[in-house]
Amino acid sequence: MKILITGGAGYIGSHTVQELIQQGFEVVILDNFSTGKRKLVPGGKVIEGDLRDVSDLERIFSLHDFHGVLHFASLIQVGESYTDPQKYYRHNLITSLNLLHVMLQAKVKLFIFSSSAAVYGIPEQIPIPESHPLNPSNPYGLTKLFVEKILLDYERAYGLKFISLRYFNAAGADPEGRMGEMHEPETHLIPNILLFLLGKKKDLSLYGKDYSTQDGTAIRDYIHVTDLAKAHVLALKKLPVLKNSEFINLGTNKGYSVMEVIKKVETVTGQKVSYSVKPKRKGDVDVLLASREKAKQLLQWDLKYSDLDTIIETAWIWHQKISKHE
Repeated sequence: MKILITGGAGYIGSHTVQELIQQGFEVVILDNFSTGKRKLVPGGKVIEGDLRDVSDLERIFSLHDFHGVLHFASLIQVGESYTDPQKYYRHNLITSLNLLHVMLQAKVKLFIFSSSAAVYGIPEQIPIPESHPLNPSNPYGLTKLFVEKILLDYERAYGLKFISLRYFNAAGADPEGRMGEMHEPETHLIPNILLFLLGKKKDLSLYGKDYSTQDGTAIRDYIHVTDLAKAHVLALKKLPVLKNSEFINLGTNKGYSVMEVIKKVETVTGQKVSYSVKPKRKGDVDVLLASREKAKQLLQWDLKYSDLDTIIETAWIWHQKISKHE
């Protein structure tokens, strides 16, 4: 089966490309390389193009007979979405609409969407099930929710079949050290701690130590990027036999506080982590955990790498490797 992957040169996209290739899929990657990195692409055919240009998409679909599409390409910085919401609404919605438009023209009706736990907003119950009310607290989360609503209409009207995968906190790196996280700027906790230890960041800030948790820092559900990638392949295989489209959480149902992450980094690296404390950021909640029952039952998805030790060990190996080559 030939699969189109948008944003396949990004963090999660590149790991998913690797899983697909290992399982025998033929992969075509579409990326504009605004944030994606060529060095992360593990194989497949790479096309530089932009989802904002319908003619780019029409040309690609005319040259390839795709079985399905995995859509990773998206702007993802929550803070930036507050300060420049127009950028997020225009980019994340227009690119998705263009992709769906050309898919329908080409009669490609299998779609895996890279969504987010941000669609839930402030949690009303922990762990968060897929049936939780959808009330995003930032424009980034709203763009993901809007696309999900569009997908439901496209299913009803055009027979599109989709699985929307709602990620919690992706973390870690390929266990073989071939790829990992390379965001610019980096906004995620674990890579920021590691970059600080490697001298790539001048200082490290914690946002709030007054949360209603045991140590006063926020608790999050960290999911190893390789486990996340494997879930996409399982979803792609499951999609043709599903009666209805689905929304599925990808998380572990287990959380670690910021201080627990810091202490684990110190254990793994053998280095002391120093930091400053700043006020909480807008929208930050005490605890964010996924219910993973649906992913287990529907996709038979098991976690292999998502313990905190493995997440930090693989990320540390990766960041040391790329630090040496910079």
